[in-house]
Amino acid sequence: MLPRAHRMVDPADFKSVIRTGSRGGDPLVVVHARTDEGEENRLVGFVVPKREIKRANGRNRVKRQLRHIMRERVGSLPPGARVVVRANGRALGASSEDLARRLDGALARAWRKWRGGGGAR
Repeated sequence: MLPRAHRMVDPADFKSVIRTGSRGGDPLVVVHARTDEGEENRLVGFVVPKREIKRANGRNRVKRQLRHIMRERVGSLPPGARVVVRANGRALGASSEDLARRLDGALARAWRKWRGGGGAR
């Protein structure tokens, strides 16, 4: 489980990161990322849309997998990081290893764009 201090729960935070952060995409997951200057805490949120994965048990399974993967990576995020991970429908059938690899790639692309000036700051 992702530690409580790193969980993004405020809908305004999700909206802000999705609108102003940089996006890194993959067929399984899309990552929106940005940093908040002056903040030390790293926050991660997860979105698994009902239109992508119809059944609640499938959405919950994907969220659990993503939380477990990000728990191991949250310490390596820059201070003040704000990350939203959105799962696509194909994530339901993916193995944890494949999901982790794809998430790492999407996360790297999002940070590369953010540092390169691709995101609104």
